[in-house]
Amino acid sequence: MGRQAKQVKQLDRVIIRFAGDSGDGMQLTGDRFTQESATFGNDLQTLPNFPAEIRAPQGTLPGVSSFQVHFADHDILTPGDAPDVLVAMNPAALKANLADLPKGATIIVDTHDFTARNLTKAGYAASPLDDDSLSSYALHTLDLTGMTVEAVKEFGLSRKDAARAKNMFALGLLSWMYGRPTESTTTFLSKRFAKVPDIRDANIRAFTSGWNFGETTEAFAVSYEIKPAPMAPGTYRNITGNLALSYGLIAGGVQSGLPVFLGSYPITPASDILHELSKHKGFGVTTLQAEDEIAGVGAAIGASFAGHLGITTTSGPGLALKSEAIGLAVMTELPLVVVDVQRGGPSTGLPTKTEQADLLQAMFGRNGESPVPIVAPQSPGDCFSAALEAVRIAVTYRTPVMLLSDGMLANGSEPWRIPDVDDLPAIDPNFATEPNHVVANGSTGDEKKEFWPYLRDPETLARPWAIPGTAGLEHRIGGLEKGDGHGNISYDPANHDFMVRTRQAKVDAIAKSLPPLEVDDPSGTAKVLVLGWGSTYGPIGAGVRRVRRAGFNVAQTHLRHLNPFPNDLGEILARYDKVLVPEMNLGQLSMLLRAKYLVDAVGYNHVRGLPLKAAELADAIGELVAMAEGLDHDLTLKLVATSSAAGKENA
Repeated sequence: MGRQAKQVKQLDRVIIRFAGDSGDGMQLTGDRFTQESATFGNDLQTLPNFPAEIRAPQGTLPGVSSFQVHFADHDILTPGDAPDVLVAMNPAALKANLADLPKGATIIVDTHDFTARNLTKAGYAASPLDDDSLSSYALHTLDLTGMTVEAVKEFGLSRKDAARAKNMFALGLLSWMYGRPTESTTTFLSKRFAKVPDIRDANIRAFTSGWNFGETTEAFAVSYEIKPAPMAPGTYRNITGNLALSYGLIAGGVQSGLPVFLGSYPITPASDILHELSKHKGFGVTTLQAEDEIAGVGAAIGASFAGHLGITTTSGPGLALKSEAIGLAVMTELPLVVVDVQRGGPSTGLPTKTEQADLLQAMFGRNGESPVPIVAPQSPGDCFSAALEAVRIAVTYRTPVMLLSDGMLANGSEPWRIPDVDDLPAIDPNFATEPNHVVANGSTGDEKKEFWPYLRDPETLARPWAIPGTAGLEHRIGGLEKGDGHGNISYDPANHDFMVRTRQAKVDAIAKSLPPLEVDDPSGTAKVLVLGWGSTYGPIGAGVRRVRRAGFNVAQTHLRHLNPFPNDLGEILARYDKVLVPEMNLGQLSMLLRAKYLVDAVGYNHVRGLPLKAAELADAIGELVAMAEGLDHDLTLKLVATSSAAGKENA
């Protein structure tokens, strides 16, 4: 009698977390599962989470590396609050992640490393696999390492090298469980290990053996299908925030016709931008890995003076080092894009964890009155558009621009529709080509044409940008205060006051070029507005969805431009009785809103090195809605009941 086909169950979404030692290849495993899901057509969001150390202590809690992927048949906004499935490769991975699992979640454990020594390292007195501590979960104990070693023994690898392929065995098993296409992973492994055939073949064998194990074992009676998500027509690819941001900077160079120059010093989590841009000399990109942060930004300013698109990338500690040079770019009024991929701080802080705590540093972290525009992307794919917008502002207004990404956006990924190049905005550097001022000789009445580097465009207040060496446009710039128009050094008090106000007015004028804010308020009767910036977009959107499914009204809007604020922001804030501002800091945007608009912004603040959780945020939104609406019943209970019934509580 033939083997009976296994049941296939339909699901609308799943959250899987791969976790193991930082040497177990969990980031690669998660990335490959993500690529398979993107190929299949699911909507998805990912959350890599790994130690800062190159090789953290093996088998310990601080050494655990994980990769979470949330994929669905509908539009989703976050990597998910809590995993439905945990793949734990050792005791430390189980212990570090168990608290995040809801009751009933599936746990797949590699039993091979559950030795007395590893259990002790993880803080277990006895193995949790041998008692009833995991009875509320669907536990599958498998010797993934042993099965992998057996599957690849024909390739003659050492046991250590053979065991390294266990992550591919696990990937194969999970790919079977959730109906993932496998061709992309097989192709990837073939290319990655093309120069070491035994390693290549062993990894492919481990991957296919994991798939076959799922298909034939009695341990898994059900596989699952998550259908593709409906998406707007177009060509899609899975993309991380750092990659999208890199492409946006390249596009900015192409659309402006400017050669791109990146002056950078490697720093987590921004280094991938340097790595990526160094591959694109064909697009006129030059990269300099400088000896330190100050040299990197100094070189970028020099490139801008020479008529290039100057860019520097960093994270919070590096931004502090660059502050004096950014002030120089403010004074010289040269285009400069400063990318700050924020991480946990202060000081070295949490290099591989996410945070939004550099907003006030970007706003005020320079000496003197030194205004700088600030742009922030809201999702990994949006990093492309935000980078292009930063270039537009920098080139058009002759100013340094802060582009505030963060670790969650940088390393996370989502499907991204590749834009049509014809739809990208043109950016005109409008270089000065001839003298712009006429000086009359008082004695002879003769007129002489000169180039004045600080005459201004009446609309943008931008000064002319003249490439050094252009005949007749010789000029000097520097850090000392400039005289209005002629640009010579000036210590005149009235001139200094005028120039300070003019530089501020130039940044303020950017607001005239911004589109109206989009406010999502379906009922038009909401009394509570949830206002965010940066990567809080996903958790805010998911939390708002929960509250609306519970039958309550709430509005949402999100800021891309943090300096200057959009012109209509004040009027929008005035429409609502309550304004909630979720941030991964202690209330930096709330402070700016209170100062400018005198609005009683309510902060929702966590600085845990992790994204905000949609469920917790929904509770906070619900409490504020109840207060604003004068409701006396427990809105939180209704939120929980409604979310559970909807089955999409982690959207």
